[in-house]
Amino acid sequence: MIRFVGILIFGLFFLASQAQEVSLKYKGQLSTYGHYNPSNAESLWFGGRYLPQLNLGIDLLNGGLIDFETSANIYGNAAIIPFTDLNTDGEIKPYRAWVRYSTAQLELRAGLQKINFGSANLLRPLMWFDQIDPRDPLKLTDGVWGVLGRYYFLNNANLWLWGLYGNKNPKGLDLIKSNAEIPEFGGRFQMPVPLGEAGLSYHHRYADSRGFSDEFPSFERMEEHRYGFDVRLDWALGTWIEASWVSTNEAVGMFRNQEVLNLGLDYTFGIGRGLYLVFEQLLLAYDERAFAFNDPVPFSLLSASYPIGMFDNVSAIFYYDWSNNNTYNFVNYQKQFSQLSLYVMAYWNPKSFAIPGQGGTTNLFGGKGVQCMLVWNH
Repeated sequence: MIRFVGILIFGLFFLASQAQEVSLKYKGQLSTYGHYNPSNAESLWFGGRYLPQLNLGIDLLNGGLIDFETSANIYGNAAIIPFTDLNTDGEIKPYRAWVRYSTAQLELRAGLQKINFGSANLLRPLMWFDQIDPRDPLKLTDGVWGVLGRYYFLNNANLWLWGLYGNKNPKGLDLIKSNAEIPEFGGRFQMPVPLGEAGLSYHHRYADSRGFSDEFPSFERMEEHRYGFDVRLDWALGTWIEASWVSTNEAVGMFRNQEVLNLGLDYTFGIGRGLYLVFEQLLLAYDERAFAFNDPVPFSLLSASYPIGMFDNVSAIFYYDWSNNNTYNFVNYQKQFSQLSLYVMAYWNPKSFAIPGQGGTTNLFGGKGVQCMLVWNH
């Protein structure tokens, strides 16, 4: 993939010889946080993160555009067991590194990039290639290495085609990592419908289950097909349906099929400055026989957001796990300054997480706690 991207960059530099204007921009995001959670042995956490980003744009004489984006994720954390121990970690890794050629109706992007789509707001069955936590004010997610092409028709329909390579870590709702040596591919067609839009998506990959679990069969090449459907309608209420079906032909018992369905509504009430509410109902199931729904896992979500003033906002997200009768509660206050943003967050959750696609926050957000975050965008 890196070799292919290098060849593509060389070709785009050749096209850039026809440039009529070149622009170079730098920006960055510096964030720091303090976290207290008495439910964990490491009750105090402190950390910082810097995302430097460089963008180069080349306007061509034929009306096209070549642009580049490169950014890094530089972070460090310190976990403290008061008066006894201090654990630190940190990393510097690429965050985005892509090159793109675009015209009025065509876009071709290659490299380390974010790919996401779908109609759902927060609980997303089509979270195939990202891992955005809706409670994260920075909306951070690792990218994937690949090539994405999009064509926009004059009637507002659009066609997506992609190919991925070298991505071994689980993404989104994946349980098992991909085989990084085998290319993945897929596509999406999105079209306007009365009062909204609808989309059909497909993705093919080979998963690698070696080392996943002693109880799980070991496959180096476990072929997997993903099918997605979503529709959003804007009438009196915003309404959407988003669904995903992931299937493999291998004998892996109940993990042979994964079905995820989201039904959602949103509306802004004319209360004060405007109270925005989102409700989503998620149904997740693993079945040996497709669509059997033998032991489904239902999740409900209610999200509320209210602007207190021109630069202040308070929001909350509540999850309910019907299978385990657990409630997850999260409240966030945001204060916006000129280039600074202050976030004060509080949560009250079960000690172990079961929210689909958000297992990575188990240690930090299990139990009760508070977090303060200061973000400088420049």
